[in-house]
Amino acid sequence: MIIVDEEKEKCAAAEKLLAEMESALDLPALAKRRAELEEKQNAEGFWNDLHEAQNVNREIARIDGKTEGFAKLKTRVGDAQALIMLVEEDGDEESKAELDSELDKLIDDLEELRLQTLLTGKYDANNAIVTLHAGAGGTEAQDWVSMLYRMYTRYCERKKYKLEELDMLAGDEAGIKSVTFSVDGDYAYGYLKAEKGVHRLVRISPFDSNARRHTSFASVEVVPEVEDAGEIVIRPEELKVDTYRSGGAGGQHVNKTDSAVRITHLPTGIVVQCQNERSQIQNREQAMKMLTSKLIELREREQAEKEAALKGDLKKIEWGSQIRSYVFCPYTMVKDHRTGWETSNVTAVMDGDIEPFINEYLKRSQGL
Repeated sequence: MIIVDEEKEKCAAAEKLLAEMESALDLPALAKRRAELEEKQNAEGFWNDLHEAQNVNREIARIDGKTEGFAKLKTRVGDAQALIMLVEEDGDEESKAELDSELDKLIDDLEELRLQTLLTGKYDANNAIVTLHAGAGGTEAQDWVSMLYRMYTRYCERKKYKLEELDMLAGDEAGIKSVTFSVDGDYAYGYLKAEKGVHRLVRISPFDSNARRHTSFASVEVVPEVEDAGEIVIRPEELKVDTYRSGGAGGQHVNKTDSAVRITHLPTGIVVQCQNERSQIQNREQAMKMLTSKLIELREREQAEKEAALKGDLKKIEWGSQIRSYVFCPYTMVKDHRTGWETSNVTAVMDGDIEPFINEYLKRSQGL
């Protein structure tokens, strides 16, 4: 008889997570909401407002994703319980190892869905717009931005998110001074908001002939992409619009017309720019969408700061403080200063394996 005490403990932990999730999901409420959305779908003239129709369909897809995901996990927990009995009665070490691997993956998948149930913020389900800025330090900091850009690109590939570059300002010698990109996928903002802040790099500089150790900084801004924001009013007289020639690789269009657009919102000083699209009109539309998103994020942040002040718990703006350090020398370590989570596998992190940091941040922010 194979001893499966450890596997039974893991299965019990999975059952507990499943019960917590069932309560958090509130399946009857989801079913009621889906029925309401279906009623809208079946109403006459549903497709007259294409934007609203798309929003309804997206919300139905998210609800289905949660309920179907929960049903599949519930089935897997039941299968694991049956498998434990089989392995215990008539198994071998190989089947035990397979069971152990399946339980580990099951718990990871349960944790991921549980985190998704915590993403209940107004814009958590939205796409995200991310901007990376190089800090002081010239080429060093600009190279650090290019490394972070690659890290987030790999992360999006892992999550099967679509990443689209909106604007980039190349470094003087190497790297990137700043880059803005959109991330399209369910709960992209909910997850990536954990990355807001200053990211610090410590390494032996490849640009220093004396091979000295350098510290570089880059900031990460994340705002939700908001398609329709009737509550945000942007008056034409509040905008300063500049056009300029797109940068980047050559071609018959690039660098030959003033298609790139930079918009400054005078009351707040917020500046957005876009040069990715082929025409000035398209770039302006994209820039206005970015501006709307940043204004909404600013409003939400100010409201949160007011609430924190009333509670006597006012803290620095999140992305104005260092949140994570990436140390390449004299030892290897990536540490999140908000949660204490760390790993020595710098290579994996720079290749997009940042989910443990994001998940730990979301857990801590929910008091878990």
